[in-house]
Order: sequence, then structure tokens, then C-alpha cells
Amino acid sequence: MNDSGETDRVLVIDDDPGIRKLLISALGFAGFAVTAAGDLTDALAQVARHRPDVIVLDVMLPGADGFEVLHLLRDRGIAVPVLFLTARDAVEDRVRGLRLGGDDYVTKPFSVVEVGARLQALLRRARSGLPAEPESTLRCADLELDDLRHEVRRAGELIDLSPTEYRLLHHLIVHEGQVLSRSQILEAVWQYDFGGDSVVVERFVSNLRRKIDHGRAPLLHTVRGVGYTLRQQASR
Repeated sequence: MNDSGETDRVLVIDDDPGIRKLLISALGFAGFAVTAAGDLTDALAQVARHRPDVIVLDVMLPGADGFEVLHLLRDRGIAVPVLFLTARDAVEDRVRGLRLGGDDYVTKPFSVVEVGARLQALLRRARSGLPAEPESTLRCADLELDDLRHEVRRAGELIDLSPTEYRLLHHLIVHEGQVLSRSQILEAVWQYDFGGDSVVVERFVSNLRRKIDHGRAPLLHTVRGVGYTLRQQASR
């Protein structure tokens, strides 16, 4: 239930009837209002009808996979958080899903308790907004983040970021020069109150580095064995 007293709406998109039934039951018991779909056509209809607050999306779907579903949703301006369900060993699926704008993932077989906890974290994060800054534009070298316009530019060039990438960059630029551990980033950006998977941080940092640093002087740095920092390297 959210702060306004309304029940959070979850849409489960999975072609396995057993998984749909399990998640409908478990997430319903956890206090969510759950609907489900088994394919692309049904999923789009359910999104239009129920306007979910968060989506659980299986990668493997008949006709169109989860990546295509996510692409269609984002193209239609549907920016609700998406939690992917992926095969345990399909690392490439996780990377692709995050790059396309997915917000998190859980590997199969999964714990329904973990799915519920991750959904709550995604909803908290989506509703929390970003802390207000005295000035709307944050800067690091030629990188600019404009909070009012929700835009990021590097050397004047507009950079397209997903909502989660934006939150990650915001956290890094607010703490410019500080080395942040993966667990600190998970807690601040993903708002996990349990042991989240640090791999998701690595994937999003990789995505962010590719977008803001490619072909330019690097600003996003890895401090081996510690974490990540955003800073301008001193000229030699």
C-alpha cells in the first residue's frame, strides 16, 4: 500500500501458468493488487486496463520476448519500474535487459519473498524522487545534470539515460570525488534494505560509463576492491 492509502498494482507477464499463479498468490498475500498476462497482446491490454505501478517481466515469452515487450512499453511512454525474471546463468540477458531500461532482475528459481522485497524497493525508489539541490544544475567537468529538466549533457551534447541510470549518476555527482562502495550505491539508488545483488550496480555503472565517457576523458572511475567514484582526473 502506498502513502496515499492505495494498493500498489503489479502486472506479472509470464507465459508459465504455474509462475503466474504463484506470484498472484504470494504477491497478493503481501498486499499487492496483482494481475497477470501470458503474452505480448495480453500484456499490452492489461497495461492499458489496469495501469500497473510496477511490472514483473519474464525474459522468455512466446512470440515476443521480454526485451521486445519492454521496448514497446518504453516507446509508448510507460515508464513504470520493471523487474525482469531471467534464467540463472543468462548473464547476457541481464545485461541486455538493464541496457534497454529495465530496473532490476531476479534469477530463476527465485524466492517470492525476494521478488516482493525488490518490488517494494523499486516502488520506494520511483516515488522518493531526488533530493532537492540549492541549484538545479549539478556539474563535474563538462558533465551537467539538470534536475529541473531531468537532462544530462556532456560537452553540451544531450545524453539519453534511463530513470535508474539518471538516479545513479545523480548520486555519484552529488558525491563527486568520494569513493562509494557497491553496497552504499545499492542502498542509496536501489533503496534495498537487504543484501541486494551488487552485480546490478556493476551493470549500471558499465552502462553509464559507456554513455558519458565513451570517446571522452573518463569521469567515472573504478577503485579496485572498494567501489566507484565520479571525478575529473588531474591533468599531468
